[in-house]
Amino acid sequence: MTTVELAAETADTLADLYRQLHADPELSFQEHQTAARIVDALADTGCEITQHVGGTGVVAVLPNGNGPVIMLRADMDALPVSEDTGLPYASTKVVVDATGKSMPVAHACGHDMHVAALVGAVGELFRLRERWAGTVVAVFQPAEELASGAQAMIDAGLFERFPRPSIVLGQHVGPLPAGTIGHGQGPVMAATDSVQVTLFGRGGHGSQPEGTIDPVVMAAATVMRLQGIVSREVPSSERAVVTVGRLQAGTKENIIPATAELGVNMRSFTPEVRAQVKAAIERIVTAEAAASNSPQPPHFDWNVSGPVLVNDPAATAKTVAAFEREFGAERLIPLPPMAASEDVGVFGETLGVPTVFWFWGGVTQDVFNDALSRGELPPMNHSPEFAPAIEPTLTTGVQAMTTAALTWLGSAPTS
Repeated sequence: MTTVELAAETADTLADLYRQLHADPELSFQEHQTAARIVDALADTGCEITQHVGGTGVVAVLPNGNGPVIMLRADMDALPVSEDTGLPYASTKVVVDATGKSMPVAHACGHDMHVAALVGAVGELFRLRERWAGTVVAVFQPAEELASGAQAMIDAGLFERFPRPSIVLGQHVGPLPAGTIGHGQGPVMAATDSVQVTLFGRGGHGSQPEGTIDPVVMAAATVMRLQGIVSREVPSSERAVVTVGRLQAGTKENIIPATAELGVNMRSFTPEVRAQVKAAIERIVTAEAAASNSPQPPHFDWNVSGPVLVNDPAATAKTVAAFEREFGAERLIPLPPMAASEDVGVFGETLGVPTVFWFWGGVTQDVFNDALSRGELPPMNHSPEFAPAIEPTLTTGVQAMTTAALTWLGSAPTS
């Protein structure tokens, strides 16, 4: 296979697109301008483009004769994070949510890089169309951060309205050295579930707590007790995570509020542990509320759910072999399963076809080495300081996605 090489002009154009996306991030299911930029960027690639699939999703179909149908996926949404990178194209964006609350927005997970890399890969496949046969379905997915965008596109008829792929390919940028590819087989990312909990007390004056039922104390006790689930209930041979990422209560220090809210997230790798941890969260929250003499049981809203991401072993081995030919074995890094989560697996799971998902580095070697020399890690995804170096990250992402696509497309007929 001939090495995939980006022309300097192409790399510059993609870098401009990336900077635009990074400076103008959009939250889940609000990716309207992002989608418009994708459509503009794909205008000369010969794709049949459809917008508003599952809300703000974009599907670009590139047909090129008879052959396999493959799906290439990138996610588009940003996070409610205040960026602290110091970059000249850093996001300073603040939006007002449905409740009227102002919040910052930043591409702290790298989805802007995913979009730019997939746009670049579609352009490369169009340029190289004499080398392959088949159909490329490029899916730009909304709302990965809510673990619901993939299902929204499926519910909107993704696999009825467009060609049905025989494989799903995707990638994620992260804090690996730029230019490297991380890979794994089997379960590579955890299932995720989130619950929004409301605890009920009885409000009153801060000087007379005896006349109240304090939901703040109730919440504090609950948070501490939840930390014992993984350490004391999950077998040491299994993996799980329970995180309380949100605790909100009250408006003033001398007013005991009537309610408190917790946002709890859990990660797991097996159905058995998933059910065990979910039941333990509800049991502990309910018991702490009862112990505090809560006037009513807590309310549970399980509002986020995503499956374990499983890389098909045979399909992954074939794809990684192509990466080794393209990049060299020294640029490939085997990775253990990660407790982070992704909803890309919903596509392949729905169709019953293989999924192959890999990671690629976005941290320059100097920055990576400097962090390690201090006994630290470079900024991780979701950090206010996370932003991949544009190069060689972007070029590597385009090359990886294009290489994977060519591995699964058919060969062009010889004349």
